[in-house]
Amino acid sequence: DVQLVESGGGSVQDGDSLILSCAASTSTLGLLRSMAWFRQAPGKEREGVACMYSRGGSRYYANYADFSKGRFVISQDNAKNILDLRMSSLEPDDTAMYYCAAVARGLCVYTVRQWTYWGQGTQVTVS
Repeated sequence: DVQLVESGGGSVQDGDSLILSCAASTSTLGLLRSMAWFRQAPGKEREGVACMYSRGGSRYYANYADFSKGRFVISQDNAKNILDLRMSSLEPDDTAMYYCAAVARGLCVYTVRQWTYWGQGTQVTVS
């Protein structure tokens, strides 16, 4: 089974940067053809932030939600089974619980039900 554990959240100031990490318990991270970051603010639906996916080869592609383009960078280290999200120019609207998600298929859709595995989340608060 795949377990995802997020870390790196915290309380920061408007304009600050933060790096979130997602560690996968399985050594088969490379077989999870898609991994993503989602977030959920209080009273709002969970929304996609960014994802990385493979079309079947060794190359992975990154995709970003409109609000994260230019501020967030997603990266994946298959050797270390880690997915990172580097966030900069953080704003109070970025305050949310951030979740890591994974699925065996190669896709990048920000629909919650399309993702099989989920972490417990890490809280990011921007004030």
